[in-house]
Amino acid sequence: MPRFLHVGCGPKRKNRTVKAFAAPEWEEVSLDIDESVKPDIVDKLPDLSRVKSSSFDAVYSAHNIEHLYPHEVPVALKAMRRVLRSDGFVILTCPDLQMVGERLAAGDIEKPLYTSSSGPISPLDMLYGFRPAMKDGNLYMAHHTGFTLKSLGDACVKAGFAKFFGFRRPHRHDLWGIATKRAMTDDEIQDLGKIYLKPI
Repeated sequence: MPRFLHVGCGPKRKNRTVKAFAAPEWEEVSLDIDESVKPDIVDKLPDLSRVKSSSFDAVYSAHNIEHLYPHEVPVALKAMRRVLRSDGFVILTCPDLQMVGERLAAGDIEKPLYTSSSGPISPLDMLYGFRPAMKDGNLYMAHHTGFTLKSLGDACVKAGFAKFFGFRRPHRHDLWGIATKRAMTDDEIQDLGKIYLKPI
């Protein structure tokens, strides 16, 4: 049975990742720094020191990478690559800074763009982190870096991934990307993306 590492899972489990991972064919191993969410592994980015090398078929990291400092990003991506088997891949999601920049240029920095399960999200929240959570003391929600689709792909390639494919979701104001450990053609990675870049 293939296994995926759910990095920074929080209270979410496989049924709130992507459609393919929610299927019974995939085994989830959850990882989080917060013991209260009862992950399988208590650990954190950027180094994933408690995770064995070449032990997973995939890594799923949703809205984690923007919480790292810029110098930690290559360390984290290399750690994700390290824990993958030779034909493994990572799925990354994060805010779309290109879209945020467009809203900032228009001056609408506090006007909500959409409403999440935690409440309204503005460009300011997407840039710096979810303010209500930080006000309540959860400073883990602060954002220290950000990406456009191009910069996310460039970061993955610089970290040693052989191929990257991704897209922008304007209606959700985020980026979705998949990076593979082995080389493949554009058609092959796009086909992989059609399977695994389908959020629930």
